[in-house]
Amino acid sequence: MSVIVEGGTIRLVGLCPVEDAEPLLSALQDDPTRAVDVSGLESAHFAVIQLLTLFAATVEGEFPDPFLRTLCLQSLATGAGRANPV
Repeated sequence: MSVIVEGGTIRLVGLCPVEDAEPLLSALQDDPTRAVDVSGLESAHFAVIQLLTLFAATVEGEFPDPFLRTLCLQSLATGAGRANPV
């Protein structure tokens, strides 16, 4: 599994396929203030990225992939898609 919850942090590591969206959703619903560490993320299904945007997640580390870095940081900075998920 690519979603690892460690205390107040959710780590996304390796490849995050669509199947990882559900455990990420659960972790963010359990504690929406959890930071998400993306420094070990190689790629992510768009459903995973949508959850980061929806929850306006605090991102730790840097997206290694330039495309994800640009897409996600722009979305998170502008609050695109932001809603009250709980």
